[in-house]
Amino acid sequence: MADPNGPAPPPARKDYYTGPQAADFMDESEPFALFERWFGDAKRSEINDPEAMAVASADADGLPNVRMVLLKALDGAERADRGFVFYTNFKSAKGRELLGGHKAALLFHWKSLRRQVRVRGLVTEASREEADAYFSSRARGSRIGAWASHQSEAMSGRYDLEKAAAWYGVKHAIGEIPRPEHWSGFRVTPLEVEFWHDRPFRLHDRVVFRRPDPATPWKRDWLFP
Repeated sequence: MADPNGPAPPPARKDYYTGPQAADFMDESEPFALFERWFGDAKRSEINDPEAMAVASADADGLPNVRMVLLKALDGAERADRGFVFYTNFKSAKGRELLGGHKAALLFHWKSLRRQVRVRGLVTEASREEADAYFSSRARGSRIGAWASHQSEAMSGRYDLEKAAAWYGVKHAIGEIPRPEHWSGFRVTPLEVEFWHDRPFRLHDRVVFRRPDPATPWKRDWLFP
């Protein structure tokens, strides 16, 4: 029976602002220091995975794909190609698209802070040394999983995955588990980084840092929300 009073109205959206003032954005001449400050805030406030980020790429036909991964490193200031690093199976749809186009977009959304950061940039592969060091730091089960999963390929059921994991678990029961050649890291070196912070009445803060290439100084602009 229909409710005679009609559907309940949606809950009112909370409009409040607890973040940095405009001067805090404009203190920075490049985006990494501000990102590190916001990332530190997120580590203290987010319930789960403050390092979670969406990675967008495009296939050979230009059709976009997006998925969540975890940021594993933000390079230090000494690197000319300083960027955001994550790891994946290079034979996956994500890996094939990034290797084919060498460009990506990232999005961090920290709901507890009402902030988001958008990144667009160039994709390069992490070095073998970087990939080996990170792979060896992973839990043993995660290293077995990297061998067992034919990421993005079809399987008849979960049993296929569990059987492969069991097989590789026996194969690598003793000693170190080597990193698969098809499993490594990507570095996104940004050409554009945009910071967004919620403000009342949709009068949000948006500040973007842009540069045409990694060797060029950053240019900072405010954007209408």
